[in-house]
Amino acid sequence: MNEKTRTPTGQAQFEKKQINAREGQKAMADYDAEGRAMRANMEKLRALRLAKEAAEAAAAPAKAVKKAPAKKKKAEAPAKLSDWLAEQQKGGFRT
Repeated sequence: MNEKTRTPTGQAQFEKKQINAREGQKAMADYDAEGRAMRANMEKLRALRLAKEAAEAAAAPAKAVKKAPAKKKKAEAPAKLSDWLAEQQKGGFRT
């Protein structure tokens, strides 16, 4: 642009856009760096946890072999309505 056609308002707007763009790039770089640091920390902690679990598993005594659980008996079939009515009549509940 020609120096004669630039206005102070236009120049200020241009500078403001440039500043905002630089700040946005810096903010994204910070955000990415924090994310990388957090993921690295999580990976380090995961490795420590897995190592600890492996050490505990190696140090733990062998588990005794468990017997297979006894099979549960099938529940008796529900009483028939006719049987229930007969019981009620015998007991004097139904007249």
